[in-house]
Amino acid sequence: MLSRILSPLTEPVYAALRIIVGLLFAFHGFQKVLGVLSDFQPEVGSQLWIGGMIELVCGLMIAAGLFTSWAAFLSSGTMAVAYSQFHWKFAFDSSFFPAINKGEAAAIYAFVFLFIACKGAGIASVDRMRSGGVDQAS
Repeated sequence: MLSRILSPLTEPVYAALRIIVGLLFAFHGFQKVLGVLSDFQPEVGSQLWIGGMIELVCGLMIAAGLFTSWAAFLSSGTMAVAYSQFHWKFAFDSSFFPAINKGEAAAIYAFVFLFIACKGAGIASVDRMRSGGVDQAS
C-alpha cells in the first residue's frame, strides 16, 4: 500500500534529492574556495583548492541538472579520494570506521553521486530541457 502511494512521487523526490545534494555539495566548495564561514582557506592550485572547485562547480551543475552524469561521476570520484586520502588514510585500526574518521559525508556523497551519475538528471533539469523533455544520461 505504501509503495502505491509513494511510487508516483519517485521522480519529483529524485529531483529534490539531486537539487538539495548538489547545493549542499556546492556550499562545501564555496566554503573551501572562498573561506566563507571558515578560518581556513587552501592555497590556490592546491589539492584541497581543486577539490573545492570541483565541489562548487559540479555541485551547481548537479543542482541545475546540467551535464549531470558527468558532474556527478567526477564528484563521486572526488569524494572517494577525499574519503580514502583524508579520512580513512588506509589505516586498519579504529580509524577505519567512518564514525571515527569523520568521513560519513564523503562516503555518502560518493555513493549518492554515483547513483545520480547512473540515473541522469531526471525532471526539473537543464539536461531534460536540452533533450526536448526526454530523460537520458548526459
